[in-house]
Amino acid sequence: MDIRILRQKIEKIEMLPTVPDVIKRLAVIIGNPKISLSEISSFISSDPVLTSRILKMVNSAIFGFPGRISSVTHAVTLLGFNVIKGLLMGVTVLDLMETTMIGLREHSIGCAAAARTIAARKGLKNTEDVSVAGLLHDLGKVILLLQFPQDYGMVLKTAERKGMLVYDAEQEHFSESHATVGLWLAEKWQFPKHLTDVIAFHHKPGLAKDAPMETAIVHLADILTRGMGFGYAGDALVPAVSPAAFEQLNLSEEDIRDVLRTIDSMKGMGDDLGW
Repeated sequence: MDIRILRQKIEKIEMLPTVPDVIKRLAVIIGNPKISLSEISSFISSDPVLTSRILKMVNSAIFGFPGRISSVTHAVTLLGFNVIKGLLMGVTVLDLMETTMIGLREHSIGCAAAARTIAARKGLKNTEDVSVAGLLHDLGKVILLLQFPQDYGMVLKTAERKGMLVYDAEQEHFSESHATVGLWLAEKWQFPKHLTDVIAFHHKPGLAKDAPMETAIVHLADILTRGMGFGYAGDALVPAVSPAAFEQLNLSEEDIRDVLRTIDSMKGMGDDLGW
């Protein structure tokens, strides 16, 4: 597929009838640089289902505030502008994952939890940001599945038949991967630069410029979640870890064991979150 045509179709996503209304509404909210925290709180609070899912997610092990946040206003104030905007898209995308690719939701939840654990081990202050990045790292897969279901079905079959990563099969079919598609949307919706970096380069962390540490973290979290067989990311393979990213993270054996225990503890988390 011609890259220019692909990008045009992706960037017109709010205008396409196949995209759920909630994504269209969220795109307006997230892409508005002038929106205030109180307006975001009002938007979430006006939707009981969205309110419930935001609070369940924030109070889950993925974010590390178990039972501490009881209101949307509290969640928005505590997490801040960038995290809450990413989380809004995150809980909605998780919903879509269940209907587009069975197992992708679980993979994303596992990756988010693993990323948060690694970030905590590295002493990062923005562990919530890293959790959101883990949730959204495969955003491009969801969009490709929504807009090109037949084509993406061919991608999945190609990956299985040839024993290749779905990332490579995407490039073979679309000329670009889900990482680039995610980048296009992240830029269009004015995601924070660190989140855009992770979405764009979680398969090639050495290219990250704005958030090299966060990108390396999600890169490893993604691979460890695959290695644990938790969820499904489009193929049954475990990609090689970037040596430079692994060296950059400099994790001990106990650190790795802690991450693996975290991923294992996420089993059943989707039920706990009400999905």
